[in-house]
Amino acid sequence: MSAPPVADTGLGRGTGDGPAGPVARRVRPPRWLDLRLGLGVLLVLGSVLVGARVVSAADATVPVWSAAGDLAAGTVLEGDDLVAVSVRLDDVAPAYLATSTRPEGRVLSRAVRAGELLPRSVLEEPTGLVQLALPVQAGFAPPGLARGQAVDVYAVADPALGAAGPTGGDVELVVGAATVQAVSGRGDGVLTTSASTVQVVVAVPADEAAGVLGAIGGRGLVVVVREPVDGAGTTD
Repeated sequence: MSAPPVADTGLGRGTGDGPAGPVARRVRPPRWLDLRLGLGVLLVLGSVLVGARVVSAADATVPVWSAAGDLAAGTVLEGDDLVAVSVRLDDVAPAYLATSTRPEGRVLSRAVRAGELLPRSVLEEPTGLVQLALPVQAGFAPPGLARGQAVDVYAVADPALGAAGPTGGDVELVVGAATVQAVSGRGDGVLTTSASTVQVVVAVPADEAAGVLGAIGGRGLVVVVREPVDGAGTTD
């Protein structure tokens, strides 16, 4: 008895009983997907590089000294006169004083304004200057008198004592264009009177100190604030 016929599924592998079936092939994505993938990687890398440059540029600041207030030429710097600020200066950074340098005791060769960055070129060594303390009646010193201002100091005759200057005048300039280094003894309470004494410390050349004291001769003093810092010359 013969075997029943078997249906041909077409899956034969060439066993000799019939023709070989089709071979499965791997499906490959279109080549344009490779191009898009490459462009995407390049865009991501480009974004990372640009972001790194932006962050680096934002951090390219240096800490330098800035004036805490208006300071006249001749001011002997103290720590409270300056504040540290971080700014981007690029190629001009060496022209300004970094916070790694302590400028206390140096003298300003010109006036600087509040908030102005401190150039190295305006600093001088304190050669030949002394600080002279002058007693001034509170009523003869401006209420806003402060450190860093440029002042003139006049000696005035006291009619009650009959004091007069060496030249016999009633008013005499004894200190001109001096810089106030400190003001002390001024009260702000209700008990403050015009008879209260204010100590005004100014910087004068050492060889002129004796002449200033001699010119005062026991007379009363009047302090006059000169032109504000904004009006002072700014030439180095």
